[in-house]
Amino acid sequence: MTSSAAKPILELREVKVHFPVKHGLFANSAQTIKAVDGVSLTINAGQTVAIVGESGCGKTTTGNAILGLAPVTAGSIHFDGQDLGSLSAEARRQIWRDVQVVFQDPVAALNPRRTIAQSIAEPLQIAGWEKPRQRQRVDALMDMVGLNPDQRDRRPGALSGGQRQRVVIARALALSPRLIICDEPVSALDVSIQSQILNLLIRLQKELALAYLFIAHDLSVVRHIADRVAVMYLGSIVEEGPVEAVFSNPTHPYTEALLSAIPVPDPRIQRERRHILLEGDLPSQMDPPRGCAFAARCPLAVSQCRGARPEFSLVASDHKMRCFVRAEALPSDL
Repeated sequence: MTSSAAKPILELREVKVHFPVKHGLFANSAQTIKAVDGVSLTINAGQTVAIVGESGCGKTTTGNAILGLAPVTAGSIHFDGQDLGSLSAEARRQIWRDVQVVFQDPVAALNPRRTIAQSIAEPLQIAGWEKPRQRQRVDALMDMVGLNPDQRDRRPGALSGGQRQRVVIARALALSPRLIICDEPVSALDVSIQSQILNLLIRLQKELALAYLFIAHDLSVVRHIADRVAVMYLGSIVEEGPVEAVFSNPTHPYTEALLSAIPVPDPRIQRERRHILLEGDLPSQMDPPRGCAFAARCPLAVSQCRGARPEFSLVASDHKMRCFVRAEALPSDL
């Protein structure tokens, strides 16, 4: 985890990703899945910003939109000041060398027939590097992520889960990116291995001045690695701020519920804590509520919540959330 620099490397401005879903006998009527519905987010150089929320909240789709894997319906994505939507395909390909991804499942991310060295070298081959230069870079990358030289000719099946994820990270670093999207990068690993991979990511960030977009559902992991956190619910961000501010003073009821479920090592504290149990499931993304998306599950909801969507209110100078009820209790001078 590093302190943020002043210059944004990535900006999402009111990004929407809506997917039409056709149905009916002749598939001539359609509904829309509002997977991402007006997300604005900024990541500065050298900073880690986490997106958290339940499955289906839109956090992975947000990452896919940045990578060009999901079409942006509205809004814009800016990388290093350039609007990706206004660039040619070739210009976007050049920028995406600066943006890489580490997926959740290293088994699915690696070709089982390729050796470790071949997998790491794949981006270098595509970029046209000569073989001797490729080998030097692969050796340097393996050392950088803690893989032994004698593992270069092994295949993924001969490695542990943690070692496979190190291979994926090495491949992501091959072309010296500036931003890495980490999509649940440790959720498939044992707890003891998770901490090793997280510490590796933190070290690499310090050494290489990397920025991370860290997508996760485990808030304990987020607190360990992130500088800022955005809490997402049904395609929208409901609370955002510095990690310590959000964790110490969660203001949106959904954030409170997520944080109340984090296990605490001390059983006495665990017994004293109030676990907020959310009733019901996420509303349908094809038929989202008219007002606050969280109103149907919120213990604080009033009639106003069901009629209009709340705008952001400042909890502190760098901490904001969307909630009519909680906004009334905030200081008026912010």
